Amino acid sequence: MESNKSFIGYIEQSIARNWDRNALTDYNGATLQYKDVARKIVKFHIVLERAGIKPGDKIAVCGRNSAHWAVTFLATITYGAVIVPILHEFKADNIHNIVNHSEAKLLFVGDQAWENLNEDHMPNLLGIVLLPDFTPVVARDERLTDAFEHRNAIYGQRYPKNFRPEHVRYRREKSPEELAIINYTSGTTGYSKGVMLPYRSIRSNVDYCREMRPIYPGDRIVSMLPLGHVFGMVYDFLYGVCQGAHLYFLTRMPSPKIIAQSFAEIRPRIISCVPLIVEKIIKKNILPRVDNTIGKLLLHVPIVNDKFKASARKAAMEIFGGEFEDIIIGGAPFNADVERFLKQIGFPYTIAYGMTECGPIICSSRWQDLKLASCGKAASRMEVRIDSPDPANRAGEIICRGENLMLGYYKNPEATAQSIDVNGWLHTGDLATMDAEGNVTVRGRSKNMLLTASGQNIYPEEIESRLNNLPYVSESLIVLQKDKLVALIYPDFDEAFARGLQQSDVEDAMEQNRIELNQQLPAYCQITKVKIHFEEFEKTAKKSIKRFLYQEAKG
Repeated sequence: MESNKSFIGYIEQSIARNWDRNALTDYNGATLQYKDVARKIVKFHIVLERAGIKPGDKIAVCGRNSAHWAVTFLATITYGAVIVPILHEFKADNIHNIVNHSEAKLLFVGDQAWENLNEDHMPNLLGIVLLPDFTPVVARDERLTDAFEHRNAIYGQRYPKNFRPEHVRYRREKSPEELAIINYTSGTTGYSKGVMLPYRSIRSNVDYCREMRPIYPGDRIVSMLPLGHVFGMVYDFLYGVCQGAHLYFLTRMPSPKIIAQSFAEIRPRIISCVPLIVEKIIKKNILPRVDNTIGKLLLHVPIVNDKFKASARKAAMEIFGGEFEDIIIGGAPFNADVERFLKQIGFPYTIAYGMTECGPIICSSRWQDLKLASCGKAASRMEVRIDSPDPANRAGEIICRGENLMLGYYKNPEATAQSIDVNGWLHTGDLATMDAEGNVTVRGRSKNMLLTASGQNIYPEEIESRLNNLPYVSESLIVLQKDKLVALIYPDFDEAFARGLQQSDVEDAMEQNRIELNQQLPAYCQITKVKIHFEEFEKTAKKSIKRFLYQEAKG
């Protein structure tokens, strides 16, 4: 990282330059301009200073996306403290553990998350503050109580003629290697590790966003990915703030209905999204509108009619607001048939592959340059290799290194040594191939790979991607039971019942799907049985199914 570049400098300059622009809006709620954000940061710093918080101390934040979540993050890092974002979807015991493990001094928490927590299980906190109005609900140090009571008076004394752009001067990071964020992984196993991201990683990722998809002051961004997860934190929030964009927080789960309603109103210029949301919208809202008679069959047939392509593209663009230049899709594998459909109609999207340990980006390409079903090429400032004797034809583990890479796992040198080798390569645990042009195609997680008694390696994600496009399938998991492949399926009961099917008809349809799917698969990876689930599979924040919960399912 160039010595004259500072990530805190990016924040400082953007706030001063965009003083009178809108910055943060809670959808259907209040809007903060950049000058309002700056003044809240100053008052926040007064509280931290008076409460005895030092640069390098940890401050945790846990709640739904909101303007005050964003203010908490910005105020923490511009003070020199380390921010610990915690996904509000985590169970209470996991939140307690993260707060304790990270040695956080303060916890800023949303009112919904706070209802399930117990302050007695977090004995080392100086205080707990509610995000909606920055009210302290637990104060174990009178300095904290005093700080909140007198922050406005102290602010008035320090800035008698009001706080102005020239007063925006923050403590900048002393080194690119200085710790900025401890982000606990959601993961698809039950254990959270604290990923230590330095300022180098954040700045490198924001610079990459600028290179890939420039945005400008006043551009609108909808932040619907959880800010507690590094994808939404960097791609939506930190990049947006550094560019002077106007961020909207949906403050609720982004269902297709809420997206259609809010995006038509906000008309964002850039959108970050997980594949599941795009896939649901394409299957539920776009395909029936374009041609209700063949619906999902459109995912399997080449589209040659230009008029049809234009109609499908217009419908898809409209549902996301109509004015965006790109949808960045990442966080989980993208359904190959849905992607093929989008590429055929000329829908603008970017595939991004990464992980928390790289804050997050590893590979990415836009749709015009993207090899179908791949996640593109290595991001700038990152080296990517496949640990295989024949990377083009034989899958191996993705390994990478570069500016985006974490410092390691907090207070866990053993896990760090297992992930980062002596030459600085991060071993991702993902299996992939890479062609001669450098396009990386992820085959699946190494821990998900199924090994049959005959020695065949099976990547369940590839089978699931096909199965999910068959009639009345909402989502699926392929598991190995007694050396037989079994499909666990959560059907789309709403669609099935709307078309007059009974439960027994749904079961027959799933069996027909099994037969049809097996005709497309080699003998060694054919499905022997279908088991229907009546509830959605439990997922992580980035909407990946928690496979470990279902691996031992008995047939």
